[in-house]
Amino acid sequence: MLECPATTIPALVEWALRESGIGAPRLNRNGKDADPLIVLTEAAAVRLGLPARLEDRRGLRLPEDHPVLGQLAKAKWKLTQRGFGPWARVYRSATGGQRQCVQLAVLPWDALDARAWGDADQLPAPELARILGVYATRVITPRGSAAVCGLELMTSLRPPTRAAKDASGAWVSAPNPGALTQAVEPAPPEAPLEHPVAQGWDGGFLDEEAYQWTREVAMLSDEECLLPWAVGIDINTAFLAAAARLVVGLGAPVHVQAPAFDKKVPGSWLVDLSHIELDPMLPSPFTPSGQRPTGPAWYATPTVAYAVELGYDVAPIEAFLRRETGAYLDPWHDHLKDAYTATMADLGVPVGKNVDEAASLQAMEQHKQADPALACVLSAIKATVKGGIGKLRERPQGRHYRDGERWPALERPTWRPDIRAAVISKARVNMHRKMLNTAKTTGRYPLAVLSDCVVYASPTPSPLGFLPLTPEGHVLPGSFRLGATPGLAKTEGMQPMAWAVDLMESQGLNPARHIKGGDAVWDEGE
Repeated sequence: MLECPATTIPALVEWALRESGIGAPRLNRNGKDADPLIVLTEAAAVRLGLPARLEDRRGLRLPEDHPVLGQLAKAKWKLTQRGFGPWARVYRSATGGQRQCVQLAVLPWDALDARAWGDADQLPAPELARILGVYATRVITPRGSAAVCGLELMTSLRPPTRAAKDASGAWVSAPNPGALTQAVEPAPPEAPLEHPVAQGWDGGFLDEEAYQWTREVAMLSDEECLLPWAVGIDINTAFLAAAARLVVGLGAPVHVQAPAFDKKVPGSWLVDLSHIELDPMLPSPFTPSGQRPTGPAWYATPTVAYAVELGYDVAPIEAFLRRETGAYLDPWHDHLKDAYTATMADLGVPVGKNVDEAASLQAMEQHKQADPALACVLSAIKATVKGGIGKLRERPQGRHYRDGERWPALERPTWRPDIRAAVISKARVNMHRKMLNTAKTTGRYPLAVLSDCVVYASPTPSPLGFLPLTPEGHVLPGSFRLGATPGLAKTEGMQPMAWAVDLMESQGLNPARHIKGGDAVWDEGE
């Protein structure tokens, strides 16, 4: 609790920098300390001269003639190009190596997106301060949407530059080994359609996306249809788990004709996988639709590596490969995994090795009620993971964009659609491997898959009713092991099996999308 005498935004900024002591230390010795964050409730915003609501809902910023902007200009404070919106960065040029920057978050302008933060902005100020404090301590000081925080966390943990001595012994800024140090152009098949390098390219594009697959109704057995339950299980932070120990390219791609495949080399490969015969009761691991490929297509390294793992020969036609490599996302994965498991533990869910799976499932069903405020933190952590991966391929924004024009995100070293593709490819392959192992040991097959959720017919409303178990009653390794840590599974929802069959047969819908009782894609804002 601090006494704040400020009655204007410039005075608030001065107080935050000179008197408050607010801030956080850098996450990497080559990085920067976190700037103070001031979160304004509606009452505080109005007291400081801001409107309770933004009239410009499309632009999400104060009009240029607003008095607060005049006050800031008079006090020689600057704003970023985004202007004064829900997340406003107020700064002066650094002097003597000292940053002068304050981040403001305006709650009544929807700074905390409900899809990431739940009802956090409706909580009393002390409780909201606790939530944001936990997130800032375990993840990063918020500085925008959860997606922005996810991307900023990557940079904060692996800064692009470091201090080094040159030949004369003077300290200079140098590239940081293992980091993304400069913006690079994607290979044409890695780029979104509107990207400049994609204009005129007719050689096909990567389609490394998450699963959206439903088994054909004709392939449902009578035995399955007579089971009482359809049970959905969800992989905890599947993209985060996929990022672990993932080797990615650090520099620009090199075009190669007829290369020999090497699973250790990240890149995009044009290869024909249509000859591979797989169980038709499972989705193909090579396409997000789950349909068998029809000819040559572009794939990220993890997808082609899985074809080799399954015992098939591959003969790439061409490839765009990256020779400078590293596990860039490892610190990001480790940091977020620790944040996720610590928050789960605070919510009463057992984490760690040799956890009783039935007890874990029961705790997971009740964890949001244990501490609704901390449940908001957990939601924000999950959104930070998914949003951060999505930001690696940020598309152009604005009504006046034309295909072929550059957009601001392209100038970031972290605009890397190939890294996003590799993460999603590995997550999809991981899902297929678990489904394949489950089928081999139990003869059971999924009804549907949507991203990180898979639905099975089950004799019980618990996943323990259909998953393969050891003699001791634990889920067999290689299948969908249950637990609260990233990469393990939990119950997503359950419905009567008749409901799932009707959804598939009569409505042509994916049960995994609705197993929770709503629309998973709509609910998560995808």
